[in-house]
Amino acid sequence: TSFSTPKKKKRDDGMREHVTGCARSEGYYKIDKKDKLKYLNNSRAFAEEPPADTQVRTCPPLTAGRRSEQRRLLSSFTGSCDSDLLKFNQLKFRKKKLKFCKSHIHDWGLFAMEPIAADEMVIEYVGQNIRQVIADMREKRYEDEGIGSSYMFRVDHDTIIDATKCGNFARFINHSCNPNCYAKVITVESQKKIVIYSKQHINVNEEITYDYKFPIEDVKIPCLCGSENCRGTLN
Repeated sequence: TSFSTPKKKKRDDGMREHVTGCARSEGYYKIDKKDKLKYLNNSRAFAEEPPADTQVRTCPPLTAGRRSEQRRLLSSFTGSCDSDLLKFNQLKFRKKKLKFCKSHIHDWGLFAMEPIAADEMVIEYVGQNIRQVIADMREKRYEDEGIGSSYMFRVDHDTIIDATKCGNFARFINHSCNPNCYAKVITVESQKKIVIYSKQHINVNEEITYDYKFPIEDVKIPCLCGSENCRGTLN
């Protein structure tokens, strides 16, 4: 059975008009190069037009998943003020630009790749939540394995975050007797978290530091921060 080929009609914009009303029902056909170029130029010009309200358009829209995540955090956030909630929410969806590289204080360090205002959440200290008994066992095992640096952060009396083998960039933050950040324990979803806050304005490529606040012990650990009011030891 032979079908008569419909005549190629063109619309006002130069593109071919679909006689059957649907491009899929007309089968494969080639588009003229001139028409294709004209269409691409028109679409490109439309895409490059600046939006009428740049302040609204430039912000990425919140998806349904992100909105539900914000509501869940809002309902479960306890033990801190509303400002902490907003900052933690922003930190979760928009992480600060950070990098780790060689430090003049000790080995590796964490540096800011963007300006950070004062009293902002910089990064969460991520690791495994373990008990004191497990921490003592792991500390001995790490010494036997030759891991000299300690990446354990105490949350409370019986909870410690171990970031030695399961952590993020926060474990590279060095100690300083005159730090530009401080650590704070907050509670989210009934779980305690450690977040590093900026103590002052932090410039680009400036190293992020905080006071470890180690307990006083007989065996002293030398401090190499080099600040004017350096105590000389970490403990």
